[in-house]
Amino acid sequence: MLAFRIMHNLRSFAAAAEARAVLENELDSIRAAGTWKAERIITSKQGPQITVDCSRGSILNFCANNYLGLSSHPEVVQAGIDALKSYGAGLSSVRFICGTQDLHKNLEQKLAEFHEREDCILYASCFDANAGLFEVLLGPDDAVLSDELNHASIIDGIRLCKAKRMRYKHMDLSDLEVQLKEAQSSRMRLVVTDGVFSMDGDVAPLRGICDLAEQYGAMVFIDECHATGFLGARGRGTDELLGVMDRVDIVNSTLGKALGGAAGGYTVGPKPLIDLLRQRSRPYLFSNSLPPPVVGCATRAVELLLDSNEIAQSMTAKTMRFRNSMTQAGFTIAGSAHPICPVMLGDARLASLMSDDMLKHGIYVIGFSFPVVPKGKARIRVQISAAHTNDDIDRCVDAFIQTGQKHGVLS
Repeated sequence: MLAFRIMHNLRSFAAAAEARAVLENELDSIRAAGTWKAERIITSKQGPQITVDCSRGSILNFCANNYLGLSSHPEVVQAGIDALKSYGAGLSSVRFICGTQDLHKNLEQKLAEFHEREDCILYASCFDANAGLFEVLLGPDDAVLSDELNHASIIDGIRLCKAKRMRYKHMDLSDLEVQLKEAQSSRMRLVVTDGVFSMDGDVAPLRGICDLAEQYGAMVFIDECHATGFLGARGRGTDELLGVMDRVDIVNSTLGKALGGAAGGYTVGPKPLIDLLRQRSRPYLFSNSLPPPVVGCATRAVELLLDSNEIAQSMTAKTMRFRNSMTQAGFTIAGSAHPICPVMLGDARLASLMSDDMLKHGIYVIGFSFPVVPKGKARIRVQISAAHTNDDIDRCVDAFIQTGQKHGVLS
């Protein structure tokens, strides 16, 4: 018996050592390719200025999704404190058991009002919202047509459903039409797209998509994580920006970016769909309710936007100030007129080295490379916030010019 245990333990140790070697080899290949993603440690609250453990003093933050500067807005923070005191730290439960509070229903009502839809359902994240939608909505007799550059959470969500999966070329309406024609025998057809594609900052051609959807009897879904709160005249998103709010059927978005920056996601759309998601959506049924402080913060953020569009409107001028200055300096900036401003560099190692040198100039930015973006498309993704001042933006541009000259990107 003792000999058997010794042999069993030796085999286990050998298997563990072999697995560890495989993992270490994979990590070494990531480092060698220059695509290692180090995590910098922030030692302050989120905002246009932050402190990190590898830098002395405050630095300018140009890589957060804090589009409206609400992550540390005094009223948003106070709303979270008030919710914590009144409702506690969390529910210790899922929604349908004993995890629904009146503040959850209040936030859902306000989000439905904000997007001008019938109803809303909250999730722990927009990743969960995307994971929970398609499996419930679509069956084997249906078809889903997805932009090839849609977010990973959309791709994963679609994989869970049994519908016929079709992928059209990025923002290519001609290719979409070809595939809609092929899908005419399906019971239901759903066109799926990001409203704004987060790596390039380009906006989906929603008018054309809606035209084709109506022509071929399809529904339209958009993921609005990088649009909610600041695109459109009132910050309602890309559907408002492009004048198709009444033609987009389903919207998924997040509370973790412009709407307070904490956590959480949601789906808004027709009430029968939302009711069905409450009955069958697995991430909703089997995940704890959003914590009351998170709900309190997000509710106040939405209220601020319902009360005024001033914050949302401040984004355009600041975005164009950065884009124009960088283009004039000789950089290539992808996308157009969106606060996501990808500084295209091509080489993964260059993007990593330049982002490290930018930190030495007091500017926090991150290099993006494969597999987050396609090979050969490495970039530093700059994100403009309403909380940035014009001086902040000019300092960032100056640092890019100096760093670009050092690395031969600029002459």
